Amino acid sequence: MTSALVTDFYELTMMQGYFLKHHNPRVVFDVFYRNNPFNGGYTVFTGIEEVISKLEEFRFSAEDIAYLESLNMFDREFLDYLAGYRFSGNVYAFDEGTPAFPGEPLVRVESTLMDCQLVEAFILNTLNFQTLIATKANRMVYATRGHGAIMEFGLRRAQGENGAHAASRAAFIGGTKVTSNTYAGKKYGIPVSGTMAHSWIMSFENEEEAFRQFASIYPDNAVLLIDTYDTLGSGIEAAIKIGLEQKAKGKKIGVRIDSGDLNYLPRVIRDRLDKAGLEDATICVSNDLTEEIIQTLVSDGVPIDSWGIGTHLVTGGTQSSLNGVYKLAAKEENGVFEPTLKVSNSFEKTTNPGIKQVYRFYDEHDNALADLITLDDEKVECGINHTFFHPFSMGDFFVMKKEAYKYARPLLSQKMKDGCRVSPQRSLVEIQSYAADSLSHLHKSYKRQINPHIYKVSLSRKLRDLKMNLILKVRGAE
Repeated sequence: MTSALVTDFYELTMMQGYFLKHHNPRVVFDVFYRNNPFNGGYTVFTGIEEVISKLEEFRFSAEDIAYLESLNMFDREFLDYLAGYRFSGNVYAFDEGTPAFPGEPLVRVESTLMDCQLVEAFILNTLNFQTLIATKANRMVYATRGHGAIMEFGLRRAQGENGAHAASRAAFIGGTKVTSNTYAGKKYGIPVSGTMAHSWIMSFENEEEAFRQFASIYPDNAVLLIDTYDTLGSGIEAAIKIGLEQKAKGKKIGVRIDSGDLNYLPRVIRDRLDKAGLEDATICVSNDLTEEIIQTLVSDGVPIDSWGIGTHLVTGGTQSSLNGVYKLAAKEENGVFEPTLKVSNSFEKTTNPGIKQVYRFYDEHDNALADLITLDDEKVECGINHTFFHPFSMGDFFVMKKEAYKYARPLLSQKMKDGCRVSPQRSLVEIQSYAADSLSHLHKSYKRQINPHIYKVSLSRKLRDLKMNLILKVRGAE
């Protein structure tokens, strides 16, 4: 069971108000975000599979109800309703691992007002964090340019136990290869990895003895930490000696550097290993790595085979959260869904009304060109011109010529119906593979670290006109 107390308190006070006033129409809410994190050009949409699984189990236990009753804020009849609560809505969403962009409705929740209100905080909590971390991981993977695997070592630096597990899951979807988090390995099936700490070496008389003992226990995974005392002295000397002993047994070693100048040290160490005849020995680096550091080291041609990253990966580094929001888009009146929107003095914060779909346009080489947000009942035909209206500047548009694209596909698909999963449940490996494939269709200009190209997300003519008419109506212009 997932406790339905994982919600903001005002969701419950609003719910009781709706309940007592018998005001509970069917509604539609959208989840979207307004700005790409890390000054980047995209996100990797992550977390929806966990949202679906947990919404099926969203419950108030007897202890939960007793706690709410102790607050002396809630009517007995309302508490009885909560005791039997089950999420009964429909959920449409992007597939997990899909590249996403600001303003797009990534998730659509259709249910009663009370139902949609209760699950808001839980949905945002899950999607915002996991999308942030998956995106961070993918930026780091992209920065390697294929030179070495990213290993997620963030358990001890993550924001608590649950944050660590969610970060391990999200980072794997973003492209990391292994985790140090043993529980995440068990729960999600992520390959686990780990060798030794400095304390292992310090517990023996010297580095040579520490390395030899470790290699005797783990001959196929002897990655030796060489910077406990003197990286270019006793550390690498002992590693070479043990490496030659292992080579004679048909085994190979790796070395890890956790401090010092990571531009200089790996070059010297690579040269020392090669001259000793240990050309197949690998070099792993760690120590507060960021995508910017990785990109610099790769660009400089530093010989590094793998990257162990903790703090800046599992915490989001310079950005602590994704600014995803959950907004009302339509409500039922007289048996018909009527579009709604939130109007703001900042036009970019004025929401897009109605029940919507998103279409991604591709060229003949399967490269993603642009996304078009439409109303759900619009039919996007191929082989014709389409007008793409700027989401914030109503007079700005461009025409997607029929010669410029080959096909378009919808991105929102149904994941839950009446509170039950209807989409096939995929393994984490399948999601990771899908994410990598989806991102491969995105031009590298959108993925660069500095000043990425802005991917076009636009409104259809019908949605643009609906939005403008509603704004004029709300402001009394008609």
